[in-house]
Amino acid sequence: MAISIIADVLRVLRVLLVLLAATAGVQAQPRTIAGEVVDVRCYEKAADNAGNAHVDCALSCARRGATLGILTANGVYTITGEYTAEMNKRLIEFVARTVEATGEVTERNGRRTIRIREIKLVTRNS
Repeated sequence: MAISIIADVLRVLRVLLVLLAATAGVQAQPRTIAGEVVDVRCYEKAADNAGNAHVDCALSCARRGATLGILTANGVYTITGEYTAEMNKRLIEFVARTVEATGEVTERNGRRTIRIREIKLVTRNS
């Protein structure tokens, strides 16, 4: 009986190893999105909580660690990962400004996220 249990455990381990090997090399390809960095909660309350009229509030919330996102033509992508560390320290300069962000984009249950690898301001030519 003990040999049967050991054989079953080994079969399960083999299956797990095959699954792990199959997914080990698969990573999401980075995507670039463009839009305004917004306070997600404020924007969800009212769509006009963005842009120049909302800069002071957005900065205040961001400095307190509020969840930030990038408002694009396709909706809001919540920012996740190391850029949100230390109360959004690395994002403060981008709040209420238009950016291009590259990173891993996911969508789950209707919510979009981006784990930023690189972010830069979009400058507009006059």
